[in-house]
Amino acid sequence: METEIDRISNLPEHIVDKIMSQLSLRDAVRTSVLSSKWRYKWNNLPNLVFDDQSILISSQDQTSKKNKLVNIVDHVLLLHTGPIHKFMLSHRDIKGFNDIDRWILYLSRGSVEEFILDIWKDLRYKLPSSLYSCQKLIHLELFQCLVKPPPTFNGFGSLKSLDLQHITMDQGLFEHMISGCKLLERLILMNFDGFTVLNINAPNLRFFAIRGDFDDVSFRNSPFLAIVYIGLSVKIGYDQNLTLGNTGNLIDFFFQLPSIQMLEVKIHFLKYLAVGHIPGKLPRLCMKLNYLSIRINFNDKDQNLAVLCLLRSSPNLQELEILALPEEDMSPERVENIWLEDYYSCPFNQLRLVQVADIVGVQCEMDFINFLLANSPVLERMTVRPAFNYMRCELLEELELFPRASVRAEIIFLDP
Repeated sequence: METEIDRISNLPEHIVDKIMSQLSLRDAVRTSVLSSKWRYKWNNLPNLVFDDQSILISSQDQTSKKNKLVNIVDHVLLLHTGPIHKFMLSHRDIKGFNDIDRWILYLSRGSVEEFILDIWKDLRYKLPSSLYSCQKLIHLELFQCLVKPPPTFNGFGSLKSLDLQHITMDQGLFEHMISGCKLLERLILMNFDGFTVLNINAPNLRFFAIRGDFDDVSFRNSPFLAIVYIGLSVKIGYDQNLTLGNTGNLIDFFFQLPSIQMLEVKIHFLKYLAVGHIPGKLPRLCMKLNYLSIRINFNDKDQNLAVLCLLRSSPNLQELEILALPEEDMSPERVENIWLEDYYSCPFNQLRLVQVADIVGVQCEMDFINFLLANSPVLERMTVRPAFNYMRCELLEELELFPRASVRAEIIFLDP
């Protein structure tokens, strides 16, 4: 009788490594039963991910979830023999923080390049000082943490990507940390506590996203910043004294972004931009801006003027998304219409795609759409999504009567 060939045990090493890299940690450990040659293949995995998918705790173990989780992480780290490039801990059942301190200390003695900590508790986890010694870090994500670097910390020298969400941190420490990350290309900030005025000094920054209760955002040295998503919870009655100089927020903000290509203005950030002097056109045009998304209150004249200024200053804009604020007071008698005054003053020679959403059909909204159609000679498609379904037929009939600069322009209606 011929002996069956053990193909599993004799796979080439690079094939085994490829297989292991595609498995979750739980499944990678399970490969130990395949053969004696596979028993310890998992313990030199460079990427360790501890989340709900990779850690399976049965229902009968509910009373000892915390101990079970700690035991699993301890067991993996104890038996691990190779370098750890990525460590991710995303779990809801961690009760205390001492174990995380111990794991971070272990990682700091190696060459970890990617660290992700996603824990959600009532108290924010204070990061241990050992994390700040991980100078090989390239990607860092922190959720629900208190970040307080030691006085000797001068940033992460190799860091390229930083994601901070639900973080408490001092403004001075934050600015010092960011300025010390010279290679930083990607920065995400969501829901900060500790300060409200944000100054970014990151000379290599390419991508920036922010959402939260910030009063001011400025870039001191970000000449390559190309993609920006901003949503600020600017309050009604915003303090206009916070504007920089006498030029106004609109000029100051875009003067710092010579390379911007994609911009999303969410929540009430347009209200911030509309504070102060609003020129007919920016002193420095946004020559590279090709995608723009704006949430606007059409009942606010200053916001309308700010949008008009930005459109005039973006000669190469190719895609535009406008999101109305239907919850705002849209009384037509309160609106001073600016779109008819400058009806043919703003040709969009590159604009191909337009999306208009959440409109309620008031005159200022319709005049704005009319303005776009009349000034977009290469427009291919305008997608309209009204705030309410019953308005669809009425709006469509009115829009079909608007003159179009582009013979190819198509208007598509979507359900709310």
